[in-house]
Amino acid sequence: DEIPTVVGIFSAFGLVFSVSLFAWICCQRKSSKSNKTPPYKFVHVLKGVDIYPENLNSKKKFGADDKSEAKNKSAMPKNSLHLDLEKKDLNGNFPKTTPKIQSSPDLENLSPKHFAERKNNSVSPDSLKSITSLSSEDKQDKLGTLFFSLEYNFEKKAFVVNIKEARGLPAMDEQSMTSDPYIKMTILPEKKHKVKTRVLRKTLDPAFDETFTFYGIPYSQIQDLTLHFMILSFDRFSRDDVIGEVLIPLTGIELSEGRLLMDREIIKRNVRKSSGRGELLISLCYQSTTNTLTVVVLKARHLPKSDVSGLSDPYVKVNLYHAKKRISKKKTHVKKCTPNAVFNELFVFDIPCEGLDDISIEFLVLDSDRGSRNEVIGRLILGTSAEGTGGEHWKEICEYPRRQIAKWHMLCDG
Repeated sequence: DEIPTVVGIFSAFGLVFSVSLFAWICCQRKSSKSNKTPPYKFVHVLKGVDIYPENLNSKKKFGADDKSEAKNKSAMPKNSLHLDLEKKDLNGNFPKTTPKIQSSPDLENLSPKHFAERKNNSVSPDSLKSITSLSSEDKQDKLGTLFFSLEYNFEKKAFVVNIKEARGLPAMDEQSMTSDPYIKMTILPEKKHKVKTRVLRKTLDPAFDETFTFYGIPYSQIQDLTLHFMILSFDRFSRDDVIGEVLIPLTGIELSEGRLLMDREIIKRNVRKSSGRGELLISLCYQSTTNTLTVVVLKARHLPKSDVSGLSDPYVKVNLYHAKKRISKKKTHVKKCTPNAVFNELFVFDIPCEGLDDISIEFLVLDSDRGSRNEVIGRLILGTSAEGTGGEHWKEICEYPRRQIAKWHMLCDG
């Protein structure tokens, strides 16, 4: 009788131990999975070309190790300026430092060795005095510096761009005196490859460290390409603010020897002049009996290029306003890569009041841009209070109802 009892006791203890061990292993696996930070990754497919940002957790360090870093810091003068890619706060951002004064605007092929040597260069006390003596106008003109690297992977036949960081950006939010920066990058001249980084909140020294790999680009074509970086600040309630841009022609840049680390000063965006916005041909007809307004968007001509990105992909957005409140909206189809677009699209709007006194209509010509917000090329307002040809055209359709009247109009700033 005692033997079965002992066996039963040992069996019960063994069962309890096995269940406890299994539960402990499951908890450990669950906690290890929850502690892992998922990498920021998305797939951007344009015309059959896949673009994958690499794993952000596997950040490669370009500085020295901790011991050599401590030696360099102890031996470095107090007034020296250097690039410390590893000095980040808890949010992954860089602390504010004194902006660089000198930066060559020309293309510089910097090897990792040169980049490491350059970050140890010190600035003389006279240079530091000149920094403090900069006028407010000079400080406003400085838009910061962009740091990035270029590489070509011959095995995968892929062009690799790593956007590291931007430093010394201006504050676009006047209340908090900060910005919410992100970067859009386009490979010119064909505009087939467009990517953008994530938005980093409330920082003037954003550390992106995002790698974009462009597959299907032969090495022989690299020399014909140009990189266009657009630095913007995200705005939740209106159009994003443009901080500046960087244009990098790849002519003469040799990538066969490995990765090149580069930095460029951010310059003001090349804003188009108002006189070069182009023209829009609009036909209007007011039906007083049915109280409807027929709008025909016919043509657009002499549209400007979309910044440095080549020809625009225009379309027209039509907004109808009653007493300054939008009551209806329509839009045309997109016309690809043309400065002279033919739309020939008709829209009929119901007018909520008698007559056209409180009615106005807005035409926005936009450049279609996949993966980001569409840019406004030009704007046109027709109504009783409109000036120039917009007011004249509106007056004619009011005086001659049931008659289709077409006119060319110059587009103004968006």
